[in-house]
Amino acid sequence: MRAFYRLTLAAASGAAVYYSYEPHGVWWLGVLGIALFFFSLTPWPASWNRVVGAPRGTRLGPSGGFGALLAFTHALFCYLYLLPWIGEFVGPMPYVALAVTLALYAIPTGIFGALAARQRWGFLAFPFIYLAVEWARSSFPFGGFPWVRLAWGQINGPLANLAAWGGPALVTVATVLTSCAVAALVRYRRHAVRFAAPAAVLPLVLGLAAGLGVGTERGVTDQATVSAVQGNVPRMGLDFNAQRRAVLANHVNQTIQLAESGAEPDIVIWPENSSDVNPFTDPQAAALVNAAVQRIDAPVLVGTLTRDEVGDRNTMQVFDPDHGAGDYHHKKYLQPFGEYMPMRDFFRNFSEYVDLAGDFKPGNGDGVVSMRGVNVGIATCYEVAVDEAYRTAVRSGAEILATPTNNATFGFTDMTYQQLAMSRMRAIETDRAVVVAATSGVSAIVHPDGTVSQHTGIFEAAHLTETLPRKDTVTPAVRVGRYLEWAAVAAGIALMLAAWAASRRGYDAKRMKATETPKEN
Repeated sequence: MRAFYRLTLAAASGAAVYYSYEPHGVWWLGVLGIALFFFSLTPWPASWNRVVGAPRGTRLGPSGGFGALLAFTHALFCYLYLLPWIGEFVGPMPYVALAVTLALYAIPTGIFGALAARQRWGFLAFPFIYLAVEWARSSFPFGGFPWVRLAWGQINGPLANLAAWGGPALVTVATVLTSCAVAALVRYRRHAVRFAAPAAVLPLVLGLAAGLGVGTERGVTDQATVSAVQGNVPRMGLDFNAQRRAVLANHVNQTIQLAESGAEPDIVIWPENSSDVNPFTDPQAAALVNAAVQRIDAPVLVGTLTRDEVGDRNTMQVFDPDHGAGDYHHKKYLQPFGEYMPMRDFFRNFSEYVDLAGDFKPGNGDGVVSMRGVNVGIATCYEVAVDEAYRTAVRSGAEILATPTNNATFGFTDMTYQQLAMSRMRAIETDRAVVVAATSGVSAIVHPDGTVSQHTGIFEAAHLTETLPRKDTVTPAVRVGRYLEWAAVAAGIALMLAAWAASRRGYDAKRMKATETPKEN
């Protein structure tokens, strides 16, 4: 019966964490969810035996193996709710397989979390153990899958402001620390108040204090009027080639409408895949892009597909009304199993969907393009989930950031809202305005404090224009965030070993006590 209660808590905790992510965005449910999860790993008081149906005198702390099951259950319930958008194009099986695979990563969290929870210091150790596993999930293999980081669910709460100081990793640690401290207060009551109460409150206080400096006028060097164009996509009735040309025509027409509205932007951002017909090899596509650029009389960043001696590229290309083609950004952090297929021959044995994946090659630039003197940092679609995409751009002089993306494949699912939350946190992390341009929505204007001043709906043609600050500040997260994360991950690994060693000492002591014989008089 006690196992049932723990498993129920773990499942409920995963569902609660899911509701912290957008489009729900109830940030405190992320804190509550992790608190419930950690509580499921802790030894419960002997006085609760009758309540949970355990025999009197039973030791209620879960083993490392059962902790692994609890962690897997927690993660699986979260990811099954969080990731259905992946199955929108390829069906439910790949989506379920991904959710299960990601949940398997949580097993070390459960094993070492259960061992650490037996110690009074366990609530202080668990945040670093959690981060170490999250870092592994976000890094390995094939670049990992950082989409499911706990921090993204905190974008509407005070802890998000800590991103400027340590990036999403610090937000994750702060969230888990608050959660574990709350669980410790419930579990240990009087004995934990001395340390757990400050640990529960301090991250929230620091987050509120950090928010006082987020998005201020510090570092503003100039302004730029920026437009995001969302041309929308035809949803049925066209073959593949006609579909691509229709998408390009939609963005051209929307840009012309932008010009006719009287707007005079300094720069214009089109989405990823806004011209999947390569304007460098297709004269008709080139003529359409040029018509839009000349009509708006401003440099336009166009998402297209190009090919060079290395192979196919997902490219964001600047077209200037005076100088033609200018700077470009080849997407550097490609999405595995989507934009490229690792170990294609091997995975072909398991799924017919393998050959739907692309064969794009990654770029190697710094992510910055110049648009009439405005340095724009680019993270194309999936790149926004990767820490170094925008950090590298800012260190290389980016004054404004852009997230061009193509979410049309995922319909009306949560995907576009989850991605927008990442752009918002990147704005806080880098102290930069972010322009999100999507083919079919949601496009948005995000200010350096993470607030959204304008946005479009899904599957509507629209354009957004706003004057935004150009900034040259370099936040601590941009400057040293990766080193802080590596140090915290190393601490997490060390605490895993410490928890294992402490559990072994406890086990050996009990075994010795059980085998002791009374001394003769």
